[in-house]
Amino acid sequence: MSIVLYHHPFSRAANVVWMLEEASVPYEIRHVDILKGAHKAPEIVATNPMGKLPILTDGDQVVTESAAIALYLADRYAYGRLSPRVEDPTRGTYLRWSFFAPSVIEPGSMAKLSGWAFKEGQAGWGSHGAMLSAMESAIKDRDFILGKEFSMADAVFGGTLRYMLTFKMIEARPSFAAYAERLAQRPALQRAEAKNAALREQLGLNQT
Repeated sequence: MSIVLYHHPFSRAANVVWMLEEASVPYEIRHVDILKGAHKAPEIVATNPMGKLPILTDGDQVVTESAAIALYLADRYAYGRLSPRVEDPTRGTYLRWSFFAPSVIEPGSMAKLSGWAFKEGQAGWGSHGAMLSAMESAIKDRDFILGKEFSMADAVFGGTLRYMLTFKMIEARPSFAAYAERLAQRPALQRAEAKNAALREQLGLNQT
């Protein structure tokens, strides 16, 4: 099997399982025990110097960072289906919100929760209120980021939002809850959640 996902169900790799299911490609899940520090083992650091998950290998190709993995999978295995073609004018919107999640939502939410002191004009994520308004604008009056059609941008943006709603890391606005519910109806997400749940049970992990 060409594609290998280095995975732990309590890491961002759990969301990559959804991406793989949406791409409809065969893959192997390789467990890395981050609770025992296995992600800092020399063989992992040799693959990803950050010593973090997810890591995806596809033959000799190594891809890290969940948003990069998402775009790689969509372009390589679902081009024109999960990722707009380069000549499609919606590709700009697709890229915009795919990168908004790791670049703005994650640090912006962490800054709010941790009470970081910073100047909004110097931080890429700006103010928390502006971030929430921008997030709402991405899904306002549409089913998914690109409208009626699901794309891999929803797995990145929506996956981040779903995680933060689950752990109460972000305000549960009605538009966010409705979007998360639409995502929850996707068969690929349901398969991914079942796989992650089975792995947690197999490993004796209890999510709190």
